[in-house]
Amino acid sequence: MPASQDLSGEVERLKAEAAHWRARAEAAEALAERDVLTPALNRRGFVRELGRAMAFCRRHGTEASLLYLDLDGFKAVNDVLGHKAGDQALIACAEILNQNLRESDAMGRLGGDEFAVLLLGTDAAGGKAKAASLALALRDEGFAWLETRHPINASIGVRTFSGQTDPEDWMAEADAAMWVRKKGR
Repeated sequence: MPASQDLSGEVERLKAEAAHWRARAEAAEALAERDVLTPALNRRGFVRELGRAMAFCRRHGTEASLLYLDLDGFKAVNDVLGHKAGDQALIACAEILNQNLRESDAMGRLGGDEFAVLLLGTDAAGGKAKAASLALALRDEGFAWLETRHPINASIGVRTFSGQTDPEDWMAEADAAMWVRKKGR
């Protein structure tokens, strides 16, 4: 066999190997930004999406609203029904949120029983309306455990984009708004 055929074969083998490793790296990177339990972005992935959205809003003068959700009574779900039931509640919450969002929106589980939703092209009134509809959907759909349906109650804070430059700062504002609502209940 001529040397040029040997080299061509080796080049093709190396290209295939490089493509394989590129695909594995992309898969690993995607996993690094997904929540391990729910069908949601994790905090890292959500902050990345939030940063991109903020840059887009600044550049194009687009509105956006950030919703920060904390599940009410979640500790009792874990204490009374068990941690597997708590996991089911978190999974159901993420699924309900996803079902009620547009493709252009982003949703992430920030940790524990806290979630965030980014609504692009949504002003304050729209953000508050969406927060109310999501709270209703969570309560009405809830989660099933041992053949019983349990409501999911959430306190939701809303903050619109007003030129914030740091995703963590914007999330802190929405978190503070959520705590005002939670304490007001």
